[in-house]
Amino acid sequence: MSVSSTCNKVFKIAIDDYHLENSVHAKNKNPFKDSTSLEKIIYDKCWIDTVQWHLEDIIRKPNIEPIEALKIKRRIDSSNQDRTDMVEELDEYFFKKYSVKTYEKDSILNTETPAWAVDRLSILSLKIYHMKEEAERDSASDNHRKKCSIKLGVLMEQKTNLSTAIDQLFENISKGKVRIATYKQMKMYNDESLNPELYSQNE
Repeated sequence: MSVSSTCNKVFKIAIDDYHLENSVHAKNKNPFKDSTSLEKIIYDKCWIDTVQWHLEDIIRKPNIEPIEALKIKRRIDSSNQDRTDMVEELDEYFFKKYSVKTYEKDSILNTETPAWAVDRLSILSLKIYHMKEEAERDSASDNHRKKCSIKLGVLMEQKTNLSTAIDQLFENISKGKVRIATYKQMKMYNDESLNPELYSQNE
């Protein structure tokens, strides 16, 4: 099974599992127990994305209490860091599995790592799930459902294209045509030793 096929299959499982409870407090239900497997890593990744998707919805409620909004914003910040950490873990997995000893003389580097492409596929899976919900929502107007159906078609085409691009990328990496590299995000604002607004409090 190709990388994109595995991802699309596992993403669907993760998103469906979340919506059994449909709560940002739901526990991760990862059925894949092998901590070194691609399936476990990308399920955890998609679970983080799915919870954050709904946190982003909640924080946009116009009548949300400021204190509650701040709590959610802090949780979104933490989730973003978790998401980045998972992408870097995934890139390490891909680096170990797909990097080759010798590359073609004219091999190239991508501006995006394989894991960040997979990250985009995870978010696209969430867009498709929720756009489908809107396209079928009984309480919505016919015009709303029609517009969402059109958007859903566009998203499905994007999913096909991105899945193809991901598989082509891994094929070219395995043939030595593309050099796989990892790019650490080095986020500074979450680090108490690097964010001056944080470390200045202790000086």
